[in-house]
Amino acid sequence: MNKSDILARLKAQKVIALIRADNAESLVDCARALQAGGLGAIELTMTTPGAIEMVARVSKELPEALIGLGTVLDPDTAKRGIAAGAKFIVTPAVRPAVIAACKEAGVPVLSGALTPTEACTAWDAGADVIKIFPAEFFGPAYIKSLKAPFPKMEFLPTGGVTPQTVGDFLKAGAWATAAGSALVAPAALKARDWAAVTARAKEFVAAAAAVA
Repeated sequence: MNKSDILARLKAQKVIALIRADNAESLVDCARALQAGGLGAIELTMTTPGAIEMVARVSKELPEALIGLGTVLDPDTAKRGIAAGAKFIVTPAVRPAVIAACKEAGVPVLSGALTPTEACTAWDAGADVIKIFPAEFFGPAYIKSLKAPFPKMEFLPTGGVTPQTVGDFLKAGAWATAAGSALVAPAALKARDWAAVTARAKEFVAAAAAVA
């Protein structure tokens, strides 16, 4: 699967799940639960202990899933994540060296940004998608405002994305969205309540699909 294929699949998913699991087994089970609900794109954050090892295991056990590594702040971490099987890399801020490493590896990079200047800096550095974070403070209207002067940029709002807001973000021009605790509740993850995770994923899928 090449870079274009991965980006096309991420866009088609409309919702990327953010997970902070505490062990590889629960991550694999959570990924299966999300897939059962119709979501196959998952970002595991580096704030999770052993994240890179978990990426390697999930990539091996669930090869059809799109597993990415998030909260990546330096190029070495990006390279190690890619070597472990990460299909995409996500940063929480503009990190030019990370963007360059991903470009060299031919792997999609979703660069964090908030202001118009940061978005332009990341885009000019070669980011494939601009992750607007934290999006909950400005909402869908902010995405619409950014798309007006920057129609060619692709925006991924992260933060504040729920079944109630995902449609509004997409209507405002978002390329796709990303959701964390609103999608994979910490309580459900801790209790290993995979039925609840699947049910919640279905809610997101239905809400996103309702957008023409």
